[in-house]
Amino acid sequence: MFSSFLSRFIQITDHFTEWLGKTIAWLTLAVVLLSFSVVLLRYGFNLGWVAMQESVLYAHGAVFMLGAAYTLKHDGHVRVDIFYQKFSAKQRAWVNLGGTLFLLLPVCIFIFYVSVDYVLLSWEILEESKEPGGIPAVYLNKTLIWLLVLTLSVQGLAEIARNLLVIYPKTTPPSDSISTAEKE
Repeated sequence: MFSSFLSRFIQITDHFTEWLGKTIAWLTLAVVLLSFSVVLLRYGFNLGWVAMQESVLYAHGAVFMLGAAYTLKHDGHVRVDIFYQKFSAKQRAWVNLGGTLFLLLPVCIFIFYVSVDYVLLSWEILEESKEPGGIPAVYLNKTLIWLLVLTLSVQGLAEIARNLLVIYPKTTPPSDSISTAEKE
């Protein structure tokens, strides 16, 4: 019963994270096109708009902040795996569980804690760009910090559930939600 709940939670979280990651990936194309346009307009036509330049920064920030959970889901974060690559699936699950519980989630809590005043103040004053002609929504950009924490924490909980199902295999995790590390 509990393992079916965990499996369902993993499926829902993985589905959302997959959708978000693929959606956000399109912003990389926007970053490239906007960057190209900024350079072309600036050096080719001696034109430029601060809002256009800032939009590149906003989109770039969104890609990193909202793409972190997708990267976690696909086991794409940096890892020194001298020993890890030789571990069994159960040993890897223990390492991943410990890393998530003692590193990932505490860092997410810390990031949220230190950013509360920063983001709330920005919303309170509806912070705008300091540059004339800039984007008048800096508070939305700063909110990406909380979205990073939210998406990364929820995906972290899914990783905890996935690793628990590997460690205590009464039922196997859903086939579409097994991380790449467990497939090897």
